Amino acid sequence: MIVLMAGLPGTGKSTVARELATQTRGVVVGKDEIRATLFPPGDIEYSTEQDDFCMEVMLETASYLVRKNPARFVFLDGRTFSRRYQIDRVLNRAAQLNQPWRILECVCSDATARQRLEAQQECAEHPASNRDYALYLQVKERFEKIVRPKAVIDTDQPLQVCVARALDALR
Repeated sequence: MIVLMAGLPGTGKSTVARELATQTRGVVVGKDEIRATLFPPGDIEYSTEQDDFCMEVMLETASYLVRKNPARFVFLDGRTFSRRYQIDRVLNRAAQLNQPWRILECVCSDATARQRLEAQQECAEHPASNRDYALYLQVKERFEKIVRPKAVIDTDQPLQVCVARALDALR
């Protein structure tokens, strides 16, 4: 199954995805890690063009993984999926692969997102250096409502609660 981890920066997509991958013996394919691997620091840009390029690499990787093991869960992480075309691109690929899909939209309060983003910036623990509260607000402003079936995961809740909710949605 291909699982889209949607949501604003700092809403816990990566944390939930990693735990789900552990519990399902799945794999997380992350846009930010792909970007950091493919591009030298001087060539990293946080443009739509580069994001879409990295998304294509993610989709090729997911395709390879599900062809090798169709029963595997592949969690697509690191993209907000804030635009319909981004979701449609993944769902079209899932259809080509004859794979089921799910959308897990992670949400939390603005205060929680801000706290998480500031903490990550302080210790430089995230591969995307553009992640801050200003980016959160910018993406929130232009976020297109997800109209496809989805499960909303409130990551203000404890991780175990979030993972249980997500696992229910994956069944």
